[in-house]
Amino acid sequence: MNDDHLAFLDATAQADLVRRREIRPAELVEASIARIERLNPTLNAVIHPLFEKARAQASAADLPDGPFRGVPFLMKDMFGYTAGDPYHMGLRLLRDRNFVTPHDTYLAAKLRASGLIFLGRTNTPELGTLPTTEPDAYGPSRNPWDIGRTTGGSSGGSAAAVASGMVAAAHANDGGGSIRIPASACGLVGLKPSRGRTSFGPDVGEAFGGLVAEGVVSRSVRDTAALLDVIAGPMPGDPYTAPPPPEPFLAAIATDPRRLRIGVLTTSPCGICATDPDCVAAAEATARLLESLGHDVAISHPAALDEPEMWQHFTVMYATHHARLHDLLAVLTDVRLGPSDVDAINWTLAEMGRTLSAAQYIFTLDWLHGYGRRMASWWRDGFDLLLTPTLTEPPPALGTFAPAPEDPTAAGFRAQQFASFTLPFNMTGQPAISLPLHWNADGLPIGVQLVAAYGREDLLLSIAAELERASGWAERRPRMRA
Repeated sequence: MNDDHLAFLDATAQADLVRRREIRPAELVEASIARIERLNPTLNAVIHPLFEKARAQASAADLPDGPFRGVPFLMKDMFGYTAGDPYHMGLRLLRDRNFVTPHDTYLAAKLRASGLIFLGRTNTPELGTLPTTEPDAYGPSRNPWDIGRTTGGSSGGSAAAVASGMVAAAHANDGGGSIRIPASACGLVGLKPSRGRTSFGPDVGEAFGGLVAEGVVSRSVRDTAALLDVIAGPMPGDPYTAPPPPEPFLAAIATDPRRLRIGVLTTSPCGICATDPDCVAAAEATARLLESLGHDVAISHPAALDEPEMWQHFTVMYATHHARLHDLLAVLTDVRLGPSDVDAINWTLAEMGRTLSAAQYIFTLDWLHGYGRRMASWWRDGFDLLLTPTLTEPPPALGTFAPAPEDPTAAGFRAQQFASFTLPFNMTGQPAISLPLHWNADGLPIGVQLVAAYGREDLLLSIAAELERASGWAERRPRMRA
């Protein structure tokens, strides 16, 4: 089979080839390794190759006979750690100590049980903080559509790998847009699941106070749905879980949704910044497409999106949890982190977190719970979905978000502007998806975001599949590809 064709088959199609014995897992793995070795020197997506482990797994008699048996996959180097493998979160300190993790997370174990074969771990910004993937420890990942531009972050290494054809899908997670941002920047499907849909166990109950969700980036809606079926569901000790869907998520894409009422927002929440005309055009074109498919579309959005306190409370959550993360790193490494061990923005966040009291943190939690209820009222009052641009601008040049030691908060504010459409829904815990529905005149992908009520990933996947069938994005290929 022609490798270029194989490279851009989705994971579902690759698994079907294995199931029909038209290709062996070992052949899929070797082809994927060859693509990584060819493309990675330029894109810098995979930072921890695990090729020999992958080869052994592909040839093993006990390779699990799950829905993705024999399909190559990559894990992001943030959460989702795997037994005996490097885990550095973009930190020089962990890199220099060759830090490895002793066991799989529940998420990794579920992915393994589906038959996926892990070829390595992907690049991420330091501690996953910024919406670009340019850690000092490993250098920048580069966007396959334009190697001078960001892949987005924090799942940027995974997105570059999938967009370029190294693998069909890869692990990702999202604490302020970190699945949806790189999906938009690299022309992929990126679903942030509902809070509690996936487990962070066995070592973590909830990540960053519930802001973070685990998921994947992929090239097809069916892969996103099928992989969510693999990783969803409660595990022992989870502090809470999302309500189970009425049927498997994959079943949700089989039929078009009923006529939906969809609100559209193209100005950034609170007017924090201007929205680039390309991003406005992407959302408006999608609104017209949805109307042509029979849905009711209107200019409307939740009033809670215009509450300026949102930015302050988001910062409190990140600052306090960074302070805790720095303390945990000190336990793991026997080194008390100093300002030379992390970049300027991560040091500033941790120091800020140490100045905040427990009472202030609880106040923020209470505010977030109220914010979620105020946001949910818009869906309760009759809307099914909110449509926005995923980002306020096309993928910018590498270096745009570099934190300056003399003013690290400037990079943080710039990041909030860039991600202003994505991060509110980490605060509410709602599911949101970025779809590759637009490209600008420079050939750069411009994602469009759809947001549903809590627990309604099924509705997002159903409308996403309808848009996928109507748009034909699967035929698009980046400049830098397998």
